[in-house]
Amino acid sequence: MDKYKCLKILPDDEMYISIIASWYFHEWGIAEADTIDRIKGLGTDNEEFQVLLTLGGKPIATGGLYNHVGLLNKLPHLKIHKHWLALVYTIPEYRGNGAGSAICMEIEKMAGDLGCSVIYLFTHTAENLYQRLGWNTVQRLTLADKNIAVMKRDVL
Repeated sequence: MDKYKCLKILPDDEMYISIIASWYFHEWGIAEADTIDRIKGLGTDNEEFQVLLTLGGKPIATGGLYNHVGLLNKLPHLKIHKHWLALVYTIPEYRGNGAGSAICMEIEKMAGDLGCSVIYLFTHTAENLYQRLGWNTVQRLTLADKNIAVMKRDVL
């Protein structure tokens, strides 16, 4: 049986970056060029990273840890928080099979390895998933008619 493998994406991983950019465009309408620029701009010596989960060599999920997420542009008071688990995506045929949980747990582990003690996220679609993974809701807000949960998790 195949096992999940998690890869930290490097700026020269052109093929994987292109796949992630396509996923984000089709799921959330994020311009592919924006995703490509963002991932290529991640350094190897800081606390921000993007990872890719594969199964049998097939890319199936992605996500990352970022110091700035789009929500902060709309709600600047949240800028006091760094280390956001963000842009978690699983291809449709692998949803509900543990891939999303696996990538989140890997990002949490990597964040802890970097010395991050607390990480945050926001969601309007997967609060139950994150609660099962040990995340706590710290704030609720409504933005663009969406009920958003801001959540945190201690990782050290």
